[in-house]
Amino acid sequence: MFKKLVHSNIGAAALNLLLAYLVWMLSRVAFFAENWSTFAPYMSWPLFKSMLHGSLVFDTSALLYINSLYLVLMLLPLHLKERTGFHCGLKWLFVITNAIGVAMNLMDSVYFQYTGRRSTVSVFTEFANEGNITSILLTEFVNHWYLVLAFAVLVFLLWRCYTRPKLDVYRFGHHYYISQLVALLVMIPLAIVGIRGSVTAGTRPITISNANQFVNRPVEASVVLNTPFSMIRSIGKKAFVTPDYMPREQMESVYTPVHLHPVTDNLSHKGKNVVILIVESMDKEYIGSLNPSLDDGRYKGYMPFVDSLVANSLTFEYSYANGRVSMDAMPSILSGLPMMVEPFFLTPASLNDVDGISSILGREGYSTAFFHGGHNISMGFSAYAHSIGYQRYYGLDEYCQSPKYGGMDDWDGKWAIWDEPFLQFTLDNIEGIKQPFLATVFTASSHHPFNVPEQYRDSLRDEGGSPIHKCVRYTDLALRRFFERASREPWYKNTIFVLVADHTNQSTHDVYKTDLGLYSIPIIFYTPEGTLTPLHEASTIAQQTDITPTLLHLLGYNKPYLAFGDDLLSVSPEQSWAFSYNAGVYQLVKGDLMLQFDGNRTTAVYRFKTDPLLKENIVNRLPEQQQMELLLKAIIQQYMSRMNENRLLPTQTTSFKQQ
Repeated sequence: MFKKLVHSNIGAAALNLLLAYLVWMLSRVAFFAENWSTFAPYMSWPLFKSMLHGSLVFDTSALLYINSLYLVLMLLPLHLKERTGFHCGLKWLFVITNAIGVAMNLMDSVYFQYTGRRSTVSVFTEFANEGNITSILLTEFVNHWYLVLAFAVLVFLLWRCYTRPKLDVYRFGHHYYISQLVALLVMIPLAIVGIRGSVTAGTRPITISNANQFVNRPVEASVVLNTPFSMIRSIGKKAFVTPDYMPREQMESVYTPVHLHPVTDNLSHKGKNVVILIVESMDKEYIGSLNPSLDDGRYKGYMPFVDSLVANSLTFEYSYANGRVSMDAMPSILSGLPMMVEPFFLTPASLNDVDGISSILGREGYSTAFFHGGHNISMGFSAYAHSIGYQRYYGLDEYCQSPKYGGMDDWDGKWAIWDEPFLQFTLDNIEGIKQPFLATVFTASSHHPFNVPEQYRDSLRDEGGSPIHKCVRYTDLALRRFFERASREPWYKNTIFVLVADHTNQSTHDVYKTDLGLYSIPIIFYTPEGTLTPLHEASTIAQQTDITPTLLHLLGYNKPYLAFGDDLLSVSPEQSWAFSYNAGVYQLVKGDLMLQFDGNRTTAVYRFKTDPLLKENIVNRLPEQQQMELLLKAIIQQYMSRMNENRLLPTQTTSFKQQ
């Protein structure tokens, strides 16, 4: 009887599903191993058991999603299907569908290093306009050959260990139809429970954010999740859902992004030019002067020229990105819109009426231009630049039209023109722009796959065990030559420069691998005449969304505008704050506390200044927690409601208040 059950459709389906569990779990082990330094130092036996429990919950849901057709066909109570050809086809269906899931998990083990989360369906939109994806994938297959080998082994296991039912165990009478029908009817409610992730009636199906209940840190949720689940659960989902945390009147009183009365107490910079340099992957860790305590004070970093600027600039000891990918940076830096849930570019809200520093200064008579050495449609940069009022866009097309440069010979082979020639090209075009001007440059070379131009490959090598170090040294060299030439231009001394990273990248020190360290970037305001004095104020917190308000203060702008950030020259240190979002968890940094909130409750509170590795969770122990949670709820509700109601302009806000 037992052998008959094992070799029946019911037994074979159960054994094959267990095989899929095993193979998917092995792909998770590969994910963990590939990102060992992110997860391993924080592992403990209780955390391991919790992660294992959560992994089984999410794997069950995803496996039932993608194997539903296989299971239905296997248990279909129709004896005519009991043929060799039919079951051969079912084997191919099972192996192919589960192999796709394994491939997605293994590919995400690499991409996770740049996003800090499992991929969702938006990844297809993110790279929809990139013509280099095939080349990048091929490069990654070579660089991560061991993952390709792991994929081959796991697919072999799926094929070799597949259990095919034995057709001679059946006598096609009423027993066959009853057993198959009963199995199918039992499977349906069990599958629904498994897909939903809960047997409790009235509960919602599990979502990506539910993974956080099994881990200690949001970044660890990616171990619990699997990529097929993240993809499936994000299909057709609305990115912005307005919560009902509080009445609108209370929300407005707790927090508003509208700056109705900008501070204009110092007009010494009014009418100055502005150059914003968004430097790809310029992690704060790479700048020695911003890390005086690393390596017992011996740490030098990898960007000596940027260090020389820091010595004469306005900087902040605690400064953060609002997102983890390049698409998050532009709205944060140029429009004061942080990333929540999904990149702004990839949501319907990107069609809203939106302002930016370019449109604001354009109305004040500024000439505006945006520079990025990638394809002109790359990452949606040109579309966003146009939507916020940049009058000119200079990309790969314009670079290749210039006879002064090498055209595609200066292409890095993957993403964009090398930083050094493109920054020089930027200066050529700035010379022709009428003052006052706003010029924004997005560099690209300090990026995966971490190459440098051939002439520098001997002099710039990997250092400290991270391949990006040679790239940031190259970008530092390119910035040095940009400033050396710019310093000879007549507009130079009448210009405010901002250097800021789009996001972080590979890190070697533990403090930069925490949930907060993953967002630590430099924010640098520099003027050649030194009017912005050095500041390493231990209690001031800065974020990308503060850049536009701070620049508008410096330029004497006195009209209302909207930004989810503060003027760093006017906000008191105790009122400064920073926001980020990752894997369903919202993070708020304020004072000396970091609070994590999953949308319903506060899950963690840390004293990040005295506990930089975030080891002691002091949730529910401090009276400040309640006020921080209230502020964070108001920020989230403001953001979501404004996105859904197209209220991203201060004039639209005024109309709302009068209603």
